[in-house]
Amino acid sequence: MWGGRFADGPSAIMREINASIPFDKALWRQDIAASKAHVAMLAACDIVSDGDAEAIIGGLDTIASEYEADGVPEDWDLEDIHMTTESRLAELIGPAAGRLHTARSRNDQVATDFRLWVRDAIDQAVAAVEALQRALVTRADEHADSIMPGFTHLQTAQPVTLGHHLMAYYEMAQRDISRFADARHRLNQCPLGSAALAGTGFPIDREMTTQALGFDAPTANSLDAVSDRDFALDYLQAAAQCSLHLSRLAEEFVIWASQPFGFVRMPDALSTGSSIMPQKKNPDAAELVRGHAGRIIGCLTSLMVTMKGLPLAYSKDMQDDKPPVFEAAGLLGLSIAAMTGMVEGAAFNTGRMRQAAELGYATATDLADWLVREADIPFREAHHITGAAVKLAESKGVALEALSLEELQAIDTRIDERVYGALSVEASVAARASHGGTAPAEVRKRVAEARERLGMDI
Repeated sequence: MWGGRFADGPSAIMREINASIPFDKALWRQDIAASKAHVAMLAACDIVSDGDAEAIIGGLDTIASEYEADGVPEDWDLEDIHMTTESRLAELIGPAAGRLHTARSRNDQVATDFRLWVRDAIDQAVAAVEALQRALVTRADEHADSIMPGFTHLQTAQPVTLGHHLMAYYEMAQRDISRFADARHRLNQCPLGSAALAGTGFPIDREMTTQALGFDAPTANSLDAVSDRDFALDYLQAAAQCSLHLSRLAEEFVIWASQPFGFVRMPDALSTGSSIMPQKKNPDAAELVRGHAGRIIGCLTSLMVTMKGLPLAYSKDMQDDKPPVFEAAGLLGLSIAAMTGMVEGAAFNTGRMRQAAELGYATATDLADWLVREADIPFREAHHITGAAVKLAESKGVALEALSLEELQAIDTRIDERVYGALSVEASVAARASHGGTAPAEVRKRVAEARERLGMDI
């Protein structure tokens, strides 16, 4: 490719450091699609003949079949997927293959291919997250009444329902989908036709290639088009945030599956054993999801650091833009699939959860609320009275509702027998009926909305 300008070929070191075919071969589908759109446009604009365009498109179809069947060959002398495909095209159809690169550069070519790949990755991520949401909603519906302890600081705080807890992750996933959707909207402009950096002198039709490739519009500035990798960073930022949510859910499964908690039994298919301890059932899939989040965040950081000091337009540093995106996409897909399987296959020990919810004086806030509501006591005073009741119950080693009326009235005479209707865990969750609360009726409302959004009842 460089023969007209260079007398000598690249050294072995240059050949190795310059070659991107080991990783950018992943772009082959997008590269062929963009090349077919480009040459069809060239023919429509009378820049290449119809005969040459037909030969090029036929050759590209043949190459696509070869790649599908046998994979993309790795010849480092050809550097990348673009030259690998063009070289094979020349073998198939001869000199006409050289017309394919008219009015384009590898700069706008790779920018287009990469946007197409990231767009596909976003669509795959959204579909996977929606599958996770369906699993969460299904289990939340099943456990709308199942009581468990809610935690702050990993200390028992107030009773909640398992359905409410699972629906919290549904909401996180919904925000993840919105971030991916925003990233997709911003990236959906077509760089093809920007050429190396300044546009082209050929009378091309950028609207034609834009429409053929499913973009919303052509990019407005050729310098920006070939040097921009915001779309990749947008994707990685959305992927990183999604991985954080997955990691939090994974961590809860790890905790819940431990013997001191015993809230859940993990599916065998997503667990491993020990080489020395026969009794062990380790939540390795959950732990790996937790670990993958760190790697995905690392991918985002890697590309941000690569891009932070680059002048316009293209610099070879940008060849390193694809490995972190490809790695993050693979890790994210595995993580979502693993968490979906865990949610679907987990066996929740609702008896143990309810038992735990009765510990730690989880209904103390309900006593304070009852004092405010029924005895017209300011909340700060009610908080103090309740604290004294908790201290007494703790000293006696009993639950709040096990204190006698006489003992409660010794703390404050305004307490009467009606208070016992507020101190059970069932009463506690049922009382939290504000919009978005943990009351089973509210959980079922949110589940119904989610099922409709996901088309689960169609």
